[in-house]
Order: sequence, then C-alpha cells, then structure tokens
Amino acid sequence: MSTIRDVSKEAGLSIATVSRALSAPEKVTKESLKKVHEAIEKLQYRPNMLSQKFRNKQANTIVILVPDIANLFFAKVISGIESVAQKKGFSVLLGDTRDSKALEKQYINLVETRQADGIIQLRPYSENDSLLPISRVPAVNASGCENTPYPTVRIDNVGAAKEVVKYLISLGHKRIGVITGLQRNPHTIDRLKGYKQALAEANIPFDESLLSEGDFTLWSGLQASEHFSRMTNMPTAIFCMNDEMAIGAMKGLKSKGLRLPQDISITGFDDLDVSRYCDPPLTTVAQPAEKIGERSADLLFQLLDEQQPTQTEYVLPIEFIIRQSTAPPRAN
Repeated sequence: MSTIRDVSKEAGLSIATVSRALSAPEKVTKESLKKVHEAIEKLQYRPNMLSQKFRNKQANTIVILVPDIANLFFAKVISGIESVAQKKGFSVLLGDTRDSKALEKQYINLVETRQADGIIQLRPYSENDSLLPISRVPAVNASGCENTPYPTVRIDNVGAAKEVVKYLISLGHKRIGVITGLQRNPHTIDRLKGYKQALAEANIPFDESLLSEGDFTLWSGLQASEHFSRMTNMPTAIFCMNDEMAIGAMKGLKSKGLRLPQDISITGFDDLDVSRYCDPPLTTVAQPAEKIGERSADLLFQLLDEQQPTQTEYVLPIEFIIRQSTAPPRAN
C-alpha cells in the first residue's frame, strides 16, 4: 500500500507540500497540485482519512437523528439533507433512534467527542428535551414545531390542519373524525389545535368520541377505521394526521363495504408519492420535505462555519392538494 512518502518521492515534492495539497489545495501552486494528483493516480494512493480528521479537528460527518427510519416522509427529508452534505464533502450518519432518548444521547456523544461535527434532529422538540445535551453541540431541528430553542425548519402545522378541516366543512361535513399521532407528539398537538380551531370557527362542537389515537403507521390507520366503523353515528369524513394512517384507514373502511368518497371522505397529510396512486387518490397536505432537508442542512453548515444564521427559524409553505378521496356528504 502506498504512503504519503511514496507520493512525495514520485511527485518530486516535500511531504509537507503533498500534505498541504491534500488538506488545503488552495495553498499549493497549480503546478505542484498537478504533480501530486498525477502521483496519487499512478500509485493509487488513498489518504488516511481518520488521521486527517484528528489533525483538522473536523470529522466531515453530520448525524441525522431519525425517530422512525421506515417513515416515508423522513426519507424525503433525509434525501434533501444528503444532497447538500455531499456538495460540502460531508458524509451522513443516520441514527435510527426509535424515539429512544438513550440512543439519541449516544449519537450526540459522537459530536461531543469530535467523531461527528453536527446534528440534524428529525423528531420535533418537546419540553422533555431539556434533559438532552443537544444544545451544547451544533444542531438544527428539521420538521419541527414552534418554540424550538435551537435553529429549526418547519411548516405551520396548526394552519395546515385548519385548512384541511375548513375544506371538509365547506363540503358540508359536520361530523369529522380525526386519526391523530401519539397524544404527546408535538405534531399531534399542533394539528389537533388546527382541527379544533376550524370546528370552533364553524360553530361545530368538538366531540372527543370522533378522535382515534394512532402512531403515524399504516397499521394504526387500519385499527382506527375499525373504531369508526363500529360507531352508531359514523363520521362523514376523517382527517388523518399523515398519509400512511390515511392509506391504512382507506383499506379498513373499504373492507367494511364503504365507498370512498360516496359514503365517507378521507384526507391525509404529507403527500407521499403513493398517495396519488391510491384508490381513490388521496386529498392531502403536501409538505416540502426535500426543501426542509436542504434548508436544515444549509443552516447546520452555517453553524459549522461559525457564521451567525440570518434566520434561526424557517416556516416553509405547504400546498393543499384536493384529489378524489373527498366529496360532499351523502344525503340521508
């Protein structure tokens, strides 16, 4: 295996010049840089990146903390982060935390011990996060909520949910069920707030029996459909807090012989690629997932470059997409 000494001899340059060409090429003449590159190519030299990281005190790696790596929405956010990281010459380490604070602490420790440079957290911030040392390292929250104490990129979850429910009300629906995420999840809290605001503005009383708690998975949407189908006075529409639960609910409702949207309307949230191919195609909220990832990565790299971000919170616009899964309630 070739060494930096071999490259130095082949290029006819000092070891110091070769080292500079690898770590700070802008400080080397074009002629010397060309000789180094030609020598590296000829000898198939591969520099020891680990030792370089310790010398430069930078790992050229960022960590993404993902609460559920199987979630299709998070996959799009990660794609946006990676596109920016690759352009910066950084690697991305995915930490599938499964909502475990202990696992999060392990990944945060990678930054504290300089094995990684910064963190992008995909789980929304909650008050319990005060226990985490994330504030001591460069960190950004992607897909977060209001009042996150470190830089964040998010949408207006309250406003988006409110827009969906107002649309269902405009169609004539008054009994509107909702499949939530986990009760303490900040996204659940915000979207439920938007749901209640839309009802209040339309003078429709809030009915707690129309709530079914899910966990943002297909299975929980299917289970929620069982709850609604057993009700004597079923809702005429259901607002689901993500597309996966909506797709699960659609399957469950159809298995009970209900027609969509003739018998019951259903909406989602996220606009996953599969949502437009459902039967019927799903009315939903399109989040700019990749843009959220890109903007979050841009923010983190500003922090790593010791720049003061011009903004510490970005609220990106959503698009409400009306498809064939919603219609006015059937006449009794």
